[in-house]
Amino acid sequence: MKTVKTLSIIFLSLGLFTSCKKDTTIVDENTEQPGETKEFKVDFEKFTLDNGLQVIFHLDHSDPVVAVALTAHVGSAREIEGRTGFAHLFEHLLFLESENLGKGGLDKMSARIGGSGANGSTSRDRTNYFQTVPKDALEKMIWAEADKLGFFINTVTDPVLAKEKQVVKNEKRQSVDNRPYGHVSYVIDKNMFPKNHPYNWQVIGSLEDLQNATLQDVKDFYNKWYVPNNVTLTVAGDFNMAQAKEWVHKYFDEIKKGEDIKPLKKQPASLTETKKLYYEDNFARLPQLTMTWPAVHQYHPDSYALDVLSSYLSEGKKAPFNKVIVEDKQLAPNVTMFHYGSELAGQFRLIVRGFEKVNLNEIDKAIQESFTKFETEGISQEDLDRIKAGLETNFYNSLSSVLGKGFQLAQYEIFAGDPGFINQDIKNILAVTTDDIMRVYNKYIKEKHFVATSFVPVGQTELILNNSTLAEVVEEKIVEGAEENFDSSITATYEKTPSSFDRSVEPIYGDTPKVTIPEVWEDNLTSGLKVYGIENDEVPLVQFRMNIRGGLLLEKADKVGVSNLLADLMLKGTKNKTAEELENAIESLGAILNIYATDENIVLSGSTLSKNYDKTVKLIQEILLEPRWDEKEFGLIKQSVISQIQQEKASPRSIAGNEYAKLIYGKDHILSHNNLGTENSIKKITIEDLKLYYTANISPSVTKLHIAGDISKNNAISFLSDLNKKWAPRDVLFPDLLTPKAPERSKVYFYDVPGAKQSMLRFGYPAMNATDKNYYPVRIMNYRLGGGGFASQLTQQLREGKGYTYGIRSGFSGTPTFGSFLISSGVRSNVTYESASLIKEILESYGPNYNNEDLEITKSSLIKSNARASETLGAKLNILNNISSLQYPTDYITKREAIVNNMTVEEIKKLSDQYLDPNKMIYLVVGDAKTQLKKLEQLGFGTPILLNEENEVVKD
Repeated sequence: MKTVKTLSIIFLSLGLFTSCKKDTTIVDENTEQPGETKEFKVDFEKFTLDNGLQVIFHLDHSDPVVAVALTAHVGSAREIEGRTGFAHLFEHLLFLESENLGKGGLDKMSARIGGSGANGSTSRDRTNYFQTVPKDALEKMIWAEADKLGFFINTVTDPVLAKEKQVVKNEKRQSVDNRPYGHVSYVIDKNMFPKNHPYNWQVIGSLEDLQNATLQDVKDFYNKWYVPNNVTLTVAGDFNMAQAKEWVHKYFDEIKKGEDIKPLKKQPASLTETKKLYYEDNFARLPQLTMTWPAVHQYHPDSYALDVLSSYLSEGKKAPFNKVIVEDKQLAPNVTMFHYGSELAGQFRLIVRGFEKVNLNEIDKAIQESFTKFETEGISQEDLDRIKAGLETNFYNSLSSVLGKGFQLAQYEIFAGDPGFINQDIKNILAVTTDDIMRVYNKYIKEKHFVATSFVPVGQTELILNNSTLAEVVEEKIVEGAEENFDSSITATYEKTPSSFDRSVEPIYGDTPKVTIPEVWEDNLTSGLKVYGIENDEVPLVQFRMNIRGGLLLEKADKVGVSNLLADLMLKGTKNKTAEELENAIESLGAILNIYATDENIVLSGSTLSKNYDKTVKLIQEILLEPRWDEKEFGLIKQSVISQIQQEKASPRSIAGNEYAKLIYGKDHILSHNNLGTENSIKKITIEDLKLYYTANISPSVTKLHIAGDISKNNAISFLSDLNKKWAPRDVLFPDLLTPKAPERSKVYFYDVPGAKQSMLRFGYPAMNATDKNYYPVRIMNYRLGGGGFASQLTQQLREGKGYTYGIRSGFSGTPTFGSFLISSGVRSNVTYESASLIKEILESYGPNYNNEDLEITKSSLIKSNARASETLGAKLNILNNISSLQYPTDYITKREAIVNNMTVEEIKKLSDQYLDPNKMIYLVVGDAKTQLKKLEQLGFGTPILLNEENEVVKD
């Protein structure tokens, strides 16, 4: 993606190939599945322009929003060796400028129209561009998307290309080079696929290829692949179909068709031998073994059974791999397995990250034992049905937004040949049989060759798989001044592409959408449990979130980690159900349940098919009121948490979060701790500590339940009646905690990660809590600083202007108890000081330079974005959470519009002066001290303080 980007989005893709019905209207009605309470279907219309552009419309009038997605059938597989990363590079370039939108392109327009944030993603086989906007901006979006396709490439100049190369290289450093196990996929694909195979290289490409790309290379790639006959446009949401069709013809018709593009043939991988490779990972603290087998492409008939096979083998207490590796031999905290089918080929991957110092040969033996166990026992129909129920829930979750539906329609059109497969897909996965599962195991896994990678901490090669050879991985060196300079302010000069009308005139808004605030119901039960709900029947699902106040707040400093351990243990069985039996009961309902601890809550959240909500509530009651206190499960959880803590010590991102908490709260504050605990604290905690916490603090009197989805208030409350009667309330005592204070003078702190390719920046201070009268006003003030994505000055200057970072943001966050202001980013190591200095400069000038244009952009974005405020079930749960936790009125969204409308430039300046003082902040840098620490003295805040792992001052 362009802002928070992953190199590939694996959408739920479970269908077979079907014929493409061109220039026809299709309405495929989905027949009911056994046990369903109502029919579910996705209707659409598809048509094709003369230039080959495929267009798909889906109407959904439930919210006044429209999702627009442009999907090009080009990914890294269409590149050539030596010129890799181009598809992903274009994902970035297409947002920067076009002939008629001008500099800033869609990013700039998105800020004005209240879009969800123009974004994109790239995979091996396709690149897409998307956002959700208020319905009155649909013509603007169609105009903008057409400009990408027909009126863009002339705006790409050498300075533009030079700058965006830096952004993409920063992304690679952040997502690959500076992360534990970041090079695993690179090593696997280089050895799984031959050199001339289009999956031999990574989607993001190599730093060398990106640097060597010329302007002509880039233009040639665009002109070949970004043509109407290789693109699908999807519009989903609340719009007039006839009017939208006119707009599509107006803006896209005259874009010329490109050369015919021949589909690539399927190219499944074939290994003639098993390959074993190893690598000493600078950021790894634990050994990891990954095994990958060649498998089938997307929509291959066997792909469904492989999906189920991976779930059954690895997920849950009953899984053979969990039984052997996790429980019996206790070699690792968990096992990950998945089938990844792409357009041309597929992979079946198994990942086991062992405990500290575990020899990967022991894990290899356990893997073989696990396979033998599966071969002997097979899979039962009951287990198959359980897995299918979960897949059905996942399918509906993927369609819970108009953007999700738009994604899927395009996905099926491009890779299955028919968007109508959206109504068929789930039927195919539900048709898998137990015989299918065993057949694909024997065909693709049993005694077949694979690629095995052993990634171990530096200096621990004694842990690698026997007979492994060293993998070739290119490591970037930190060199001052290594990156080329560019001037991002230069305006491109070019001859505009002819058009039959003046495309430089931005379309006007349509009728202003009426923002409908969902009706919220509330109920206070006799036990003290407070319930908040929103009824919505778009999909046959119910999502819920229960907040039990407490978490880290109620822990003792010498035994931090109790609430997190308790949350994990609560899902490991009940009085009358073992962990395995409880898990099977949950999954058989198609339900998903998670319990986790935060700084101020223990949270029970999840979703379920609406037809099974009553049964799901009964299981929740059993979990809350009848814990099992299983000693063996408790021991396994402790091992897993210690493993997680050990790995965090090598992750620059985790280090930054942990060290910043210590600095902002102070070492004696309970919230200065990581709620996972420390290795020492976890070892000291006993199951009796968990029982004490449970007895004293798990009470309906401090609990709030939020429910959104296909269920009425009457049914929701009725299903809770038994829980209400049996859950005894108790008084929960919360400690009086000192409110952290902002520093009187800024200081710079540095945590050394030798060889870090990026520096993690965390700059900020303790601020107001979420109930403060200025809390929402300062968030308005922050929009143009760092809260508005590409409309933010921090992003525009550090990313777009300098190419220092892949992403940067600032924001005020808070709970009813505490709050803070934080600027966070990962920047190229060799510009650490330059980045920090520029941030300081931006903070100093933000208030004085704030003007009417800044305010108008802020107002337009914040007010228009309210059309999207309640679209998904997740968004509805967030509304309920704000109402329950912060005592907001049920119509707070519309009330906030008045605050935004009444905001003035003078008030923003005043708030900025009060809350954005760069001389009274904590400056934390996590990076390579050898090359970067000394220069930070130039910030003017004295000699940086070097921190060791215990956050003690070791050098001043």
